Formats: sequence, C-alpha cells, structure tokens
Amino acid sequence: MNDMTLEKLQYNTLKEQLKPFCVSGLGQQLVDKLQPSNHIQIVTTRLQETSEAQILLNQGSHIPFVGVSDVGQLLAKLDKGIILEASELLCIADFLRGCRVMKKFMESQVHLAPMLTSYAQSLTPLLAIEEDITYAIKGSRIATEASKELKRIRRLMDDVHQRLKDRLTKFLANTTNKNMIQEALIIQKQDRYTIPIKAAYKNQVAGAIVETSTKGATVFIEPQSVTKLNVELVLLKSEEEAEEYQIKAALTGALFEQLHALRINVDTMAQYDFAFAKGKYSKAMDGILPKVNRTGYVRIINGQHPLLTGDVEPLQFEVGKEARSLMITGPNAGGKTVVLKTIGLLTLAVMSGLPIKATEGTEIAVFERIFVDIGDNQSMENALSTFSSHMKNIGQILQQANANTLLLFDEIGSGTEPNEGAALAIALLETLYAKGCITVATTHYGEIKAYAEQHPDFINAAMAFDAETLAPLYQLITGKSGESNALFIAEKMQIPTQVLQKAAHYMETKAYNFTQLDERKVKTTRDEHIKEVPSFTQGDRVYVTALQQTGIIYQEMNDQGEVVVLVNEVYHTVLAKRVTLEIEAKDLYPEGYDIASLFISYEARKEAYDLQRGSKKVWRRLNK
Repeated sequence: MNDMTLEKLQYNTLKEQLKPFCVSGLGQQLVDKLQPSNHIQIVTTRLQETSEAQILLNQGSHIPFVGVSDVGQLLAKLDKGIILEASELLCIADFLRGCRVMKKFMESQVHLAPMLTSYAQSLTPLLAIEEDITYAIKGSRIATEASKELKRIRRLMDDVHQRLKDRLTKFLANTTNKNMIQEALIIQKQDRYTIPIKAAYKNQVAGAIVETSTKGATVFIEPQSVTKLNVELVLLKSEEEAEEYQIKAALTGALFEQLHALRINVDTMAQYDFAFAKGKYSKAMDGILPKVNRTGYVRIINGQHPLLTGDVEPLQFEVGKEARSLMITGPNAGGKTVVLKTIGLLTLAVMSGLPIKATEGTEIAVFERIFVDIGDNQSMENALSTFSSHMKNIGQILQQANANTLLLFDEIGSGTEPNEGAALAIALLETLYAKGCITVATTHYGEIKAYAEQHPDFINAAMAFDAETLAPLYQLITGKSGESNALFIAEKMQIPTQVLQKAAHYMETKAYNFTQLDERKVKTTRDEHIKEVPSFTQGDRVYVTALQQTGIIYQEMNDQGEVVVLVNEVYHTVLAKRVTLEIEAKDLYPEGYDIASLFISYEARKEAYDLQRGSKKVWRRLNK
C-alpha cells in the first residue's frame, strides 16, 4: 500500500487505538506489522478471525491468556546457547502453561470459532518440561529438591550456619567482650559473619577485620573462633552455585531441543492475542464487519470516522454501482475532506480485518491500490509550489492506477488559474475513468459540476448547509450539486446590498462596468499623497538610513531621485528619500571654503601643491 495513502489517512493512528486491547507485547508486535491486504481471501480470513473472537467475547467467555508474555528474547538466548537464569526459566514455564490452557480452551470452542480453534493445532504443550521447571524453581530460586546433590550441600550449609551463630552468640554473651562490642548483633559482611566492634578495641579482639564503618567508629570483625567455619561456608556456597548451574543448564538444554516448537507456540499465541484484541476493539466500539467485494462497489450506511470523537454526523455514501466517479461540492469547512478521509480509512480498516463503526448493510470493496491527494503537499526542500506538488503526486498516480484502484482527490485542479484548473481536472478525471478507477473528488469548480451532471457514469453530491445559521451540517446528499453560497454568506457578513446586486448581475450577464474614472480627479487625489522629496547640496552632512552612518553629499540628486554620499572614504549611490539632512554645508564651512577639497585625499592635495611650486621630484614620478 502507498505510504502517502497510509500517512494522509492516519492509518498508524488507527493501529495505535488497537494496541491497548492486546494483553502482551506479542500481539502488539503484530499490530505494528499490520498492513491492509489487497487479496480478498486474506481480508475474508482476517474478518472471520475478528468475528469469531467477538462471538466468544460476547458469550462471556474468559479468554485464558495465562502467563503470556513476550518470550522472544529468551528464545534468542536459547538459540545462542546461553544458559537461562532461574527467573527466565520460570517465565518460559508460565508461557508453556498459558499455551496448554489456551489449547484446551480453544478445542472446547470448535463449534463457535472453528477458524480460531484450528490455530490450536499448532500449539505444543511440552508438559514434561513445564513441570520440570516448576518443580526445580520456586520463587525465582532453584529449589532444594531440584537434585539430591543440592539437597546435601544445603543441609551442610544449614549445619555450618547454625554452628556459626552459636559461636557468635557465645561471643556476644561473654562479659569480657561487652565493653568492646558496639552493638550486640551478628552482621553479614561480604558473605562472612561478623561482630561490630568499637574501633578503639579493634586490636584487642582476635580475628580478621572484614569492613570498617563510614565514619570509622566501628569495625566489623570476624572472630578467630569462626574463621574456619566461614571458610567452610564459602566453599559450600561455591558447590551450591556449581550445582545450581548444572540444574539450569539441564533445563535450558531441554528447552533448546524444543526450540522450533517454542517458536511456533510464540507465533500462535501472538495470533490469538491479536485476534482477541480485534474482537475486544470491535466490542468496545460497537462495530460491524461489513460484506466485502472485488467489484469496486462501496456502500457506507451511518459510517463514522474511527478517530473522531463526540457527536459525529454519520456518513451515507455509495459509489461503484450507479456511477464510478462521485464529485462532492459545497462550502469550505463543510466536511468534504472529512468525507474523503472517512471513506479511505474505513476501507483500509476493513482491508486490515478491523471492525468499523457503521450499520449493517455496509459493503466495502477490496482495492488493489488506494491513492489520495489530500492537503497541502508543498515541498520547501524541492521548491515545489502547492499546485506543482499536487501535479507531481497525481502524475505518479496516473502511472500506477488501474481498474481496481480507489482514488480520493481533495479540491482537484485547484491552486492555479480557475479555467485552466477546471479543464485540467476534467481531463484527469476522464483519463482515470477510462482506466476503470473508482474516483471520489471534492471541488468548487462549476465546470466540473456541470461535467458530472452530463456524464452518465459520474454523479454529483453536496454537503448540506444550514441557510439560517451558516453552519455546515456535515451531511452528504448524493445526486445534488452544492453551491459555495458566497453571496449568501457575504450578505450575512454585512456586505452592502448594492455590491451583492452587482455581483449577482455579473454572474448572470458577465456585463462588467469598464467606465474610467475622471483623470483630473484621480491626478488630484494622487498629488495629495505625494510627499515632497528633500533637496541636498554638495557638502551637506547627512544620515544614510540603509547604512546607519553619517556621510557628506558628493553629488546632488539626479533624475532618478538618487544622490551620491561619501561615507568613510567610500562613495554610495542611494535614494534621496532614504537620506536625512543633519547640517547644511553653509552652516558647516566658512564662506568661500573649497567644498570640492573635501573629496580629495591629503596625498592628492599635497601632490597638487608640490606641482604648483615646481617640485622636480613629483614631475619625475609622474613622468615614469
């Protein structure tokens, strides 16, 4: 399916509505992968799944999704030969129990849900492995009964623990040690049993310092009397870990041998989660599963856009039987675009096996291709105008459209000169009709309305409009062309009656008024608004707005209204009206001052003076 179609019709947003009805990540992954199918057999199967799931839910059945979770990562570990931890093994055991319970439940529902029941044949219970894991692991810990060796090791550990506690209790009870003890407690530090001793007495207690408190006031000492027992306990702990590893390895190996069956179980449970999510979604929205066809016939009765909330006006729509192309007209903000999006998204939903909000009798065609041209596709990156981007999109549609294609066009031919736009739109509609496409388009062009009225396989439809309140009614009326209601709306907005009467007259006769206004009156009016442009003389000090700097007028205003200004020894030609006079030359310089000298550099003036006094050095330099 075309990516732009899915994006413009908000297909992914629709899928997000379905996700919360899944009980696990398994079903949600299938929702993420869901795409509309253009094969009617697949669509029929998907709808049947949804129907059977809804039937089971409606009869009040509790769907036993026991222990179902996304165990895909655990299977990936198995595939790599990684030994699973106790909690991970227990997770797979819970999953196997869920598969076993689901298989039993579905096999009892064969008369109500034959298709969903058939999926249960793919579930392999693996009861022996499930029981081995649940026997060997209790509360995410390897159970003592998991093996005789583990039972022996833990019995010895319990014995050592008890002897350790007895000796340490005796140490605490000894009055000789009372003053040295910070707290009468037996505390484990680094897997060793210790007594908290005051730091001042650390050298008076026979034993090893295991740890020191943060402030240094307490040291945790392992008394010498229990050192051997602690060492013995550490060795037993190592033996325990080795035996637990062997048990986990054996259980992991048993699962690895059934890896293929486990993967099929995961896929099947994911399919069940997805199917019942569709059923719950349908039940929540009180949706229907419409009849489908391959003929291009679409009939929507009381249809509602699935993403709209609140009081939504239901859509009545039909195309593909009496006419294969439908032109929707009417005022702006009247709901024309919503109609297109509703038709498109309901079609995509059904092709995905999802329910829709509509009334029985609704029928949806399964199209091979669906294309839309909705909204502003203007591209800043490719420097395309709105019209150009629409034409680029429609050009691609023309290349790919066939007899099993649904086309949805919003304001076809707009964005350019109306006569050209209408002619182009009609030519496009003719071409697509010749290909056998089902086309639904919105328009304001009267030429397209007239064309649809005359073409035997085209039909007009209008969006209803309240004449009193100016409010759109969001109702599609097939067989009638709508008006833009421009004059009516203008009247309601207090446009003078004289203007409206002229507009109505021009609409009927095209006899426009070309009377020219009195030239003298116009000239006088213009003259009143002409501002006097200031004049400047050479040497005036001025402020140049564009440069935001002060300069000296070099050349007075020419015929184009420009002056030349010297700013920081650079000459700039600027409009006189962009220059502000600060001080006139007559106020800046004494009478008889050589203004021209302002524009000659010191070096040039010195050279002229030297020439006048007959400097041979200057003459030689000039003659080189």
